[in-house]
Amino acid sequence: MSELPQTGDGAAVAIEALDEALRQAGFRGALDGDSALREAMSTDNSVYRICPDLVAAPCDAADMAVLVAVMHQPRFRAIPLTARGGGTGTNGQSLNRGVVVDTRRHMHRLLALDAEAGWADVEPGLVLDDLNAQIRDTGWFFAPETSTSTRCTIGGMVSTDASGKGSRVYGKTSDNLVGLEIARPEGLLWSGDPAPDWARPMLAEAGRAARDGRAAFVAATPALNRRFTGYDLERACPEPGGFDWWRLFPGAEGTLGLISRIRVRLRRIEAEKRLILAGFDGFRAALSAAVPLARGAPTAVEVMDARTQGLAADAGLLDALPEALRAPDIAPVFIEVNGTGPEEVEARVAAIGEILASLPGLRATHLAAGRDEIRRLWAVRSVGVGLLGRTEGRARPVAFVEDAVVPPENLAAFLDDFLATLDGFRLNYGIYGHADVGCLHVRPALDIDRDADRAILQKVSNAVFALTRKHGGIFWGEHGKGVRGAYLRDWIGDEAYAALQGVKAAFDPEGRYNPGKLVAPPERLMGITTTPFRPFNAPEGDPLDKAFRCNGNAQCLSYAAATPMCPSFKASADLRHSPKGRADALRAWHGARDSAPPAELARREAELHAVLDTCLGCKACATSCPVQVDIPEMRSRFLADYHRRHRRGLTERLTLLAERASPLALRLAPVVAPLWPLLRPLAERLTATTDLPPRLARRLAPELYLRDNELAGSLPEGSVILAQDWFTALFDAAAQRQAVAGLRALGYSPRLLPLCPGGKAAHGAGDLPGFRRLAGRLAAHLRRAAATGAPILALDPAFGMMLRQEYPKAGIRVPAVLMPQEFLAEELARGRAFPQAGQDRARLLGHCTEVTANPQSARQWRQVFAALGVALETPDTGCCGMAGLFGHQARHQRMSRDLFALSWRDQVDAPCPTAACGFSCRSQGHRLAGRDLLHPLGLIAAVLAPAAAARHPG
Repeated sequence: MSELPQTGDGAAVAIEALDEALRQAGFRGALDGDSALREAMSTDNSVYRICPDLVAAPCDAADMAVLVAVMHQPRFRAIPLTARGGGTGTNGQSLNRGVVVDTRRHMHRLLALDAEAGWADVEPGLVLDDLNAQIRDTGWFFAPETSTSTRCTIGGMVSTDASGKGSRVYGKTSDNLVGLEIARPEGLLWSGDPAPDWARPMLAEAGRAARDGRAAFVAATPALNRRFTGYDLERACPEPGGFDWWRLFPGAEGTLGLISRIRVRLRRIEAEKRLILAGFDGFRAALSAAVPLARGAPTAVEVMDARTQGLAADAGLLDALPEALRAPDIAPVFIEVNGTGPEEVEARVAAIGEILASLPGLRATHLAAGRDEIRRLWAVRSVGVGLLGRTEGRARPVAFVEDAVVPPENLAAFLDDFLATLDGFRLNYGIYGHADVGCLHVRPALDIDRDADRAILQKVSNAVFALTRKHGGIFWGEHGKGVRGAYLRDWIGDEAYAALQGVKAAFDPEGRYNPGKLVAPPERLMGITTTPFRPFNAPEGDPLDKAFRCNGNAQCLSYAAATPMCPSFKASADLRHSPKGRADALRAWHGARDSAPPAELARREAELHAVLDTCLGCKACATSCPVQVDIPEMRSRFLADYHRRHRRGLTERLTLLAERASPLALRLAPVVAPLWPLLRPLAERLTATTDLPPRLARRLAPELYLRDNELAGSLPEGSVILAQDWFTALFDAAAQRQAVAGLRALGYSPRLLPLCPGGKAAHGAGDLPGFRRLAGRLAAHLRRAAATGAPILALDPAFGMMLRQEYPKAGIRVPAVLMPQEFLAEELARGRAFPQAGQDRARLLGHCTEVTANPQSARQWRQVFAALGVALETPDTGCCGMAGLFGHQARHQRMSRDLFALSWRDQVDAPCPTAACGFSCRSQGHRLAGRDLLHPLGLIAAVLAPAAAARHPG
């Protein structure tokens, strides 16, 4: 099968030819051959890498039909066409050459909802959690509860027939469907309408093949809760007769064509929910509890082993568990009970309690009834998949045999055989999963760069495939088949497989839809070790190591606006603007540096540079990503390399100069400040920025600043030192005054540390020598301040987090610099009493970098304000869209404003007193909403002011 050229002028010609043909036909979507986007589409949550030649993103079903029609023209007819949703597949399901169709970017709408009948029509790119958020008020939800619900799409769930927690009750995706629409060259085909004339020959051919192979298919398929799907001949050919062609598509992984619309069956939200945690004295005892617990009709029974629990403990997640269940030798079982009323649920909880009391090895139980607590406890289990990827060393847990399913009563024996296989190869592993339906996720640790480990991957796959046959199970119980479809013929038998081939030939006679997967000629079938692998490890000590450790878990692709990671992806819905996409592009550039022709390397570098330019540097990926893929750090390393060969532009040079010269600018502020309104337009033109702060800050009263002689001795008791970043010092006098006022209102004596820039701009621009020089000076400055014995507080979260994140990575040690809420919470713990406020309610908006790096920050601020007698609201928000100079740069205006509108505008408009932690956030509030937000310490001063006035009238 011919393919488009992958690189060079040939690809550009192919793009141009396709683009021209599509535009003439009325295609409204995007067609892109950008190397960074293609690399982002080349991987998923598996160990494989197949780089597509082009990426198409249709706008809607009609647009998808235009794409298919044009691609059906003779000159394009041999080009592979593969649909992609969230890209969370664990076995290369949506990876292929040719054209990859990105459904998530534009086709993510809820098209129709029937709240009486309980169904919804959705586009294939709609994310599961997004769908459920949109319909929650109607009392309905789409049931399959996947661990990747924040980013997996409905189309992807259909294509892999996904399931997850609660599938014993809710079933798989295929159990919750009403119908499908597919895009064909002739038009759209909807399962709910009579077939048009052009579709009848195709459907008749597929129906004959399906009916002929049905008996063999049923005979080869175990009758399990997690039934086998993908070309489901049994459901497609009901016994009474007829042909439900659309039943062939769930689990078919796009090999039969492109799905353009999905009608899902909804379920009523159950009002009552309980979660029972039971701790057993070993994993085997926990596993054996699943079958007897099923008699109590739980919604879900899930387990995790000691290794997964240990990783959760290292991440601080076990703090959410009751103390009796935190012991490292306890194996926890999570038992969820849902129902429509409290009496029903309490009866089931009581029945499960009786069952638990009769089981050997039970050591402790805990019942959670509140939804917030249940959510926190489930998080301990659900993060297992991500935490396993954080394993250090070259061998890391790999998903390739993790979703085999057997009858629950056979699970313990199956697992014994499974683990004996792994122990025979001396492999480490982690285990978690759905014990109630006989599905455990077992991820053996391998180094995929080693030929020996690739051979082990094949041998373990063969062994586990045989074990599922031995124990009456299915090799592919939850995550689809992907390249594991190479086992399909052996599993289902020649007769049934021939029927699948007949179905494939009817819908896809050229074999162009996701070729090489599930049903294909043997010579074209992708295999476990014949499919290209992605590079698994960087050379030891390489600064781009984290780009190689990105495993495609794709937590960074969360749709939720109030989730901090990743803002640029939320604004663009473009995969290359995500940590995963950037990691893929960085990894590919790393590999091309020493091998690609100069012209290709230059093109890759330019495209990678453009993708990294949209990163806001919020650092959410460095802390929220399960494997902590730190894109801002790697961007700095890339830019350092890039600018050894490319001169910096004037804008960047001026920004670096402004940071270095900021102390001088502050000293000259009394002279420059009156001229700033005249100089500002010139500064904006020179730096390609807009909406720079309208005023320069004047220095506060001289006595507030620490003098050199004071830094040589001790400061009086109650003194607090405020350390400033250069942005706050130059442009936010209000925040400085508010911080001083707030600390004074609490009884402290605040002093300002003379400005010494920390190098944040230099680090972001990849000027690493400049960063180290500035950081070294600031570190020495802070050490002198710490010698006074007074606590040091960071006035701005981005500045404080830089000291904790970038400085240690550069080997630069600094004394403790606390955030204000950390200091005040510690003071409360030491018994300090705060005055009571005259205001009972306020709101605080967190800074995204701090919220992700220090998840306790909101709780600490609430604790501080509670001590003042104020109920503080700390709503979840994502990035405000400013991030230093990002929101001022002319080229980023659209993204900056879109991000502010996503999760900040409504919060900023709240009627109660409102503060924002970050300078950038306050700037954005003023710029885009016309509201002057307070610094949190200014909020303290504001809420205490009425009480102070009452105590001291006049």
